[in-house]
Amino acid sequence: MVVHTWEWFALGAVIIVLILVDLFGHVRKAHEPTIKEAAIWSAGYVAIALVFGAVMFWRHGSTFAGEYFGGYTVEKALSVDNIFVFIIVIASFKVPRLYQQKVLLYGIVMALVMRLIFILLGDALIQRFVWVFFIFGLFLLYTAIAQVREGVEDPDEKKKEIEQYKPNAIVRWTEKRFRVTEGFVGQRLVVRRDGKSWLTPLFLCIVSIGTVDLIFALDSIPAIFGLTREPFIVFSANAFALLGLRQLFFLVDGLLEKLIYLHYGLAVILGFISFKLIIHAFHGYDLLLVIPEPPISVSLGVILGVIVVTVVASLWGNRKRARKNLESDTGERVTDVTGDESPQDDADTGQGTGAYSNPGTRRSDDGDAERA
Repeated sequence: MVVHTWEWFALGAVIIVLILVDLFGHVRKAHEPTIKEAAIWSAGYVAIALVFGAVMFWRHGSTFAGEYFGGYTVEKALSVDNIFVFIIVIASFKVPRLYQQKVLLYGIVMALVMRLIFILLGDALIQRFVWVFFIFGLFLLYTAIAQVREGVEDPDEKKKEIEQYKPNAIVRWTEKRFRVTEGFVGQRLVVRRDGKSWLTPLFLCIVSIGTVDLIFALDSIPAIFGLTREPFIVFSANAFALLGLRQLFFLVDGLLEKLIYLHYGLAVILGFISFKLIIHAFHGYDLLLVIPEPPISVSLGVILGVIVVTVVASLWGNRKRARKNLESDTGERVTDVTGDESPQDDADTGQGTGAYSNPGTRRSDDGDAERA
């Protein structure tokens, strides 16, 4: 695949335009996004990603277009899991829901820059050293095992993570080196008081979101390198998935707790890509040549199939679990008007409170309490 310089500039221009549209046409005026609004914007970003895939097909053929769609799908699936961590970070800083869009957008822009650096470094390594694929593969295998462990955790334990969360080293260093206001000052990131500059908690939260993404990049970038060796495809898949993450955050906020088998699905996907990376590394040394490396068509089929099975199984399992819990509380079997047993709780009526979407209050500097 030959990627011309103008294609990189064109991709960069598209990304900058999308960020500016988000910043000046949507995030500039603080507001609480509705589910409908988040769904429309999320669908718009998915449509843009699909159009880019069509351009890839037209410019570089079906193989590279398939690699792009595979990478985008993997990144999108991993993003759903990453959203839970974003919820914890935002909840720990008690960011008012009115300002959460700005935090996410700025954090995502910060993450995009760092991921580009990671991708270029990763490409330089794999071009020179075949053994790097062993490291990528083993790390993804470790991550897959970690996903399984998270899947068997008690759901209540995840809720406790909000209270137990501690800012990372970069945030703690920033707090020690700079003056930080006690509360929020509207949407402002930096304020001047008595001739001195003060950072606000909103600024610290953005730094936390951006730096936390470094951890996510350690598994998502090797995962996409397992599907393609082209840095242009790796970055474009990352970029379009990340740019749609803000809208996805508000769209799936209340649905995360229903995807009870998400970790198992991600474990299967990461395990499969780990296998591809390790086999590719062995082939680089002319070993295990009898074991073929799965082509991109098979990889894309496996990824999409696992996602579909995970979502369907999660919805079915969540419904069954809710019915079981309701029966254990009432001592009776619950049956709806059609004769099917089903839970009559908030999860089915759409009136749930969402996945930890109400972190509480934080005092603003004007003395009022702002509700998240």
